[in-house]
Amino acid sequence: MDQLAPALADRVRDLVRERRIDPRTDTDAVRRAALEVIAEHDRHSLTGAVRPVEQPEQVIGRILADVSGFGPLQPFLDDDTVEEIWINQPDRVFVARDGRSELTSVVLTADQVRELVERMLSSSGRRLDVSQPFVDAMLPGGHRLHVVLDGITRGFAAVNVRKFVAKAHRLDDLVALGTIDAPMAQFLDASVRAGLNIVVSGGTQAGKTTLLNCLASSIPGSQRLVSVEEVFELRTSHPDWVAMQTRQAGLEGTGEIDLRALVKEALRMRPSRIVVGEVRAAECLDLLLALNAGLPGMASIHASSARQALVKLCTLPLLAGDNIGSRFVVPTVATSVDLVVHTGIDPEGRRAVREVVAVTGRVENGIIEAEPVYLRRGGGWVRGHGRPARDEPFQVAGIDLDRVLEAGRWAP
Repeated sequence: MDQLAPALADRVRDLVRERRIDPRTDTDAVRRAALEVIAEHDRHSLTGAVRPVEQPEQVIGRILADVSGFGPLQPFLDDDTVEEIWINQPDRVFVARDGRSELTSVVLTADQVRELVERMLSSSGRRLDVSQPFVDAMLPGGHRLHVVLDGITRGFAAVNVRKFVAKAHRLDDLVALGTIDAPMAQFLDASVRAGLNIVVSGGTQAGKTTLLNCLASSIPGSQRLVSVEEVFELRTSHPDWVAMQTRQAGLEGTGEIDLRALVKEALRMRPSRIVVGEVRAAECLDLLLALNAGLPGMASIHASSARQALVKLCTLPLLAGDNIGSRFVVPTVATSVDLVVHTGIDPEGRRAVREVVAVTGRVENGIIEAEPVYLRRGGGWVRGHGRPARDEPFQVAGIDLDRVLEAGRWAP
């Protein structure tokens, strides 16, 4: 089968070109072409000139992966247990399952890697060349692609495909997965419905985007949601939702749309809520200004703890210009952010919220005060002494905050 499949795939490609079939969108037509090629091959095998196809369905799967999909990587893309795929070099292809990496038996050539990258980028509208050696793009299946061109990496292009594996859509799903417990889910749901400003922090692959998605599911359907991201990753079934992503500069060096521009545009679209997929740079200032103006919002940020997330929120706006100083930024963060939800991943690959802290609004010696609302201890969660500084949003939403918080277990 390994020897037959490449030759049969080449004949299918010829038919695809002759019939002007788009293999990315018309997989049924590609399958019909593959069936024709295999039937013709089997008729030819009656003469004894070639071997018959012993497992036609497996061969068809290989052909579809080569012609319509992403070749040797397609089985990993189809495998729901695989969270991420990366290529360090053609003979070093790794995958991650349950937060743990493993080396696969897939061996590619440099030409195959180059062809795979070109095919992945063909539907994204993004480019990769010497002047633009990095790229973030979205694959047709909703997976995120990141490529670094060789020359920046040593010898070979580095490819990462972060899959969108939807294991949770709502806070209740996170309870079932053990990421949070029921009292915390009830509190977070109430906080979102009340319109608190929430920042989700954590490291790479800690589950920030999944948690942000689940929080967004609690936004009332009567409100208008506008989200901005570098690459589309957020998924929600909200009925009134507009999603925007950044755009690269064209070949002429013009036409770039960055996150700062998207945040400003979002404010002109009559949003009831704004969600920033991840703040990394100067766009943090624009987000803080929006939150400080009374627009409820959420965002994610890379940080090692909830308090470090607050420190980073105070640092990133300084990148916006020399006229932006910490004397303005620190009190703005203290009065704009209500909650920080920090999530992490343990050595066994299990993801869980580590802490939920409430920002008090007070600043002491340049440090923002925050109090723990929930803490993870001994494989479970306990109630801390903290609570949101603002009760009024809960009252307006008809939520009894004290009753919600009483459901937690107090820490000794």
